[in-house]
Amino acid sequence: MSWQKEVDELRRREALAYKMGGEERVSRQHDNGRLTVRERIAALADEGSFHEIGALAGKATYNDAGEIQDFIPSNFVLGTALINGRKVVLGGDDFTVRGGAADAKIGDKSGYGERYALEMRLPLVRLIDGSGGGGSVKTLEMVGHSYVPALKGIETTMRLLGHVPVVCACMGSVAGLGAVRTTISHFSLMVKETSQMFVAGPPVVERSFGKPVGKNELGGSQIHAHGSGAVDNEVASEAEAFEQIAQFLSYMPQSVWHQPPRVNSPDPVDRRDESLLSVIPRDRRQMYEVREVIAGIVDKESFFEINAGYGRSLAIGLARLDGYPVGIMANDTKFHGGAVDAQSSEKMMRFVDLCDTFHLPVINLVDNPGFLIGIEAEEAGTVRLGSRALMACLQATVPWVSVIIRRCYGVAGAGHGNSDGLNLRYAWPSADWGSLPIEGGVQAAYRREIEAADDPDAKRREIEAMLEQYRSPLRTAEAFGIEEVIDPRDTRPLLCDWVKLAYDRTASELGPKARTTRP
Repeated sequence: MSWQKEVDELRRREALAYKMGGEERVSRQHDNGRLTVRERIAALADEGSFHEIGALAGKATYNDAGEIQDFIPSNFVLGTALINGRKVVLGGDDFTVRGGAADAKIGDKSGYGERYALEMRLPLVRLIDGSGGGGSVKTLEMVGHSYVPALKGIETTMRLLGHVPVVCACMGSVAGLGAVRTTISHFSLMVKETSQMFVAGPPVVERSFGKPVGKNELGGSQIHAHGSGAVDNEVASEAEAFEQIAQFLSYMPQSVWHQPPRVNSPDPVDRRDESLLSVIPRDRRQMYEVREVIAGIVDKESFFEINAGYGRSLAIGLARLDGYPVGIMANDTKFHGGAVDAQSSEKMMRFVDLCDTFHLPVINLVDNPGFLIGIEAEEAGTVRLGSRALMACLQATVPWVSVIIRRCYGVAGAGHGNSDGLNLRYAWPSADWGSLPIEGGVQAAYRREIEAADDPDAKRREIEAMLEQYRSPLRTAEAFGIEEVIDPRDTRPLLCDWVKLAYDRTASELGPKARTTRP
């Protein structure tokens, strides 16, 4: 006796599922410059590694003889796969079936994928291309009644953030809960021109406000990767999206119970980059390229920048030291002089949460003139968001080292490390610190004396010149106010030595933190 007939029927139904929404809708997806969900999975996963779960889920119609006549598959494709040899849970919306609307998903396959990732401690990758919530108003006609909205399964979604890496890619026009799910992740991205994300799409907005609006105008990547910060990175193509997903995951552990993976690095740990000796200008008002500093310290070509278009006074990203993954923060003087504004505060908070959750040691390259000041900064709530960023830094228990490369002023500067802990730090000879910069502080501290002088400007300059002698970091080192002032070229060797100790320490501290990552 053989079950070949049933196996043949199984393969037949799988073949029907692989047709997705049919040739016409597949062609329309391609005409819009987008791959189908199955093409996306094939491009992202290692060849032949995708193992599908729930391929037979869908809506079937039968003839009088009980034979299948037609089959519309669930518009969510789910399975496990390898990405650069590492297993993940991988799922994506099929826009060719009901535009990816949730009411065509059949059986909560996406929720099952989340539970699978959580229970099996695997990274989760979601390729989002649909509404992801209650679907369209067509649901009313289909089920014959309305319903009270509920976020079913959201607890699992939130728990994931504290246990395994979650990557969400907005691959098309994504609205409602689909947009929300994109943001509930550790790393998210959008494809320029071909992906959009909104709370409600153009038809709903037009109906509400009486003015037509285009998809990219309403929720294109230029808005969310630069203006709102709702997603982390903007990419030029779907192929680049898959590259960045794989690159991000390469720095991440499988879960919080694992250490991030080390790779063999050809970059010598004792490399002393000569450019670091002159990268910081003597003129404190002059800007420089902080990414040159980062490149001179970390393993060559290992810096993966995140959220570059948002909160631009702070550069953040993942990198490697002697092959070990680390988190990098650095003030960028090209924007607000490196001052911490509302956007960069939010960016800092999320990044520190990411590193702390997954036991990634943090390196803070400090050139911080303080919180951004002025009317616009106050209206943006810089002080509150800045306080939240400082709290994230102080709550973090991951190994942390600060390298003060130039300015470190005020409350924002004080948050460069945990003053109540070891507060491991080094300073370059270019370091400059205090409660206020001398140039601005003199006017406030010596106001009466300056105003009483015959030549107030000359008096102000005289006082500044007198105080300048106390500004040297070597004077602070004499009082052990800074532990080490180092040759900038020694930064990489020192940090490569430190990162080994950092990983030895975190090996005994693996597991979830008391709080989860904040989306």
